Amino acid sequence: MRERYLVGLDLGSSRIRLAVGQVIVTPDKRSYLNIVGGAETPSAGISKGAVTSLEDAVSSISACLEKAERIIGIPISEAAIGIGGAGITSQEAKGVVGVSRSDGEIREEDLRRALESARAYVNPANQEILHVLPRGYSVDGQTGIKDPLGMQGIRLEVDSVIVQGLSSHVRNLTKAVFRTGLDVSLLVYAPLAAAESVTTARQRELGVCVLNIGAATTGMAVYENGELLRAVTFPIGADHITSDIAIGLRISIEAAEQVKLTYGTADPEQIQRKGDTLDLMDFGASQHEAMPLRYVAEIIEARAEEIFEKVEAELKRIDRQGLLPAGVVLTGGGAKLPGMVEVGKRVLRLPCAVGIGSLPSSIPEIIQDSSFSTSVGLVEWWFESEKGGESYAHGVPPNKGGEFLSKLTSPLKKIFKSFIP
Repeated sequence: MRERYLVGLDLGSSRIRLAVGQVIVTPDKRSYLNIVGGAETPSAGISKGAVTSLEDAVSSISACLEKAERIIGIPISEAAIGIGGAGITSQEAKGVVGVSRSDGEIREEDLRRALESARAYVNPANQEILHVLPRGYSVDGQTGIKDPLGMQGIRLEVDSVIVQGLSSHVRNLTKAVFRTGLDVSLLVYAPLAAAESVTTARQRELGVCVLNIGAATTGMAVYENGELLRAVTFPIGADHITSDIAIGLRISIEAAEQVKLTYGTADPEQIQRKGDTLDLMDFGASQHEAMPLRYVAEIIEARAEEIFEKVEAELKRIDRQGLLPAGVVLTGGGAKLPGMVEVGKRVLRLPCAVGIGSLPSSIPEIIQDSSFSTSVGLVEWWFESEKGGESYAHGVPPNKGGEFLSKLTSPLKKIFKSFIP
């Protein structure tokens, strides 16, 4: 059987990251996924998850694609795309339909119509719907049903979460990808893709919060009973920590980034001795100046606490404050900063850990790097979509992301591609 590769492309504000998964089919026709490659390049033209310069964004994406193609040795023609940014929001919606069959048996068509009914509940002109994720069904007033397929009834209702983004935000990101010659197979909200990579079905059943700490934004996804409860993005990330260090130490952004990577911790208690210092001249200052490491840690701690306080406020809004048994799973590049777990535990009063993927891989360093969790999760999402087909009973996975893509017909794709130099 011909080998097949699935690609996940994470369009970050700091880095463009790409993961490649190989679909392997066993002799007994079962398939599994193996991560075989990954690449990352600096991001330009994208800020806070949104395109700020189309040409720069196209160049950054193209550079990452070329790097990945050299690694795996084959051309890449399509990919699942992760979309983030503060322009993405979620809200609850309810759909109600009558069962179509005369004998009252609920079929997939009825589930589809119920979700379409929920989708029609919110349809602002300047928004594109990315996901319609069912949280639960009711049949003739009987609530708490997860999968009504095959059941008998007359009235079918669905409670769902709709994830949507600003039309200009979604279309500009999509256009940047098309300009590289790449087809978009799926559009997935980035925190949901990250959750797919670093959490298990058991964790999502018990209740878990996934926090994807990126450079310019932090994405949050809360699950309970296997369904999405809340998804939101905060316009604050690891770059804000760098800016705080630059202001606090009166050094350049580049030097502040090096200080953060070399000595940074969000937990001042990790500094063994109060006398431990760094010399700013080692980081480009014009003269020797000793700076206590504890002071640097306190700067980082203050910004980390702000991030987790925003998470705490969102959990309080949905009545899950301190009530998620599986705790908080940190992912993204910002999660690698020492001390973040300790600050999360203290502020949120929940178990907290850095998430690590569990997929088989010939390059485990990709799976174990939280920076790649979104791109790896995109590959998993795509694989589960194809393996299970469309699911109207469960939101993640294998519900296909990217409702917006159904509007991008082939002629429109050709128009986008006509701009390729």
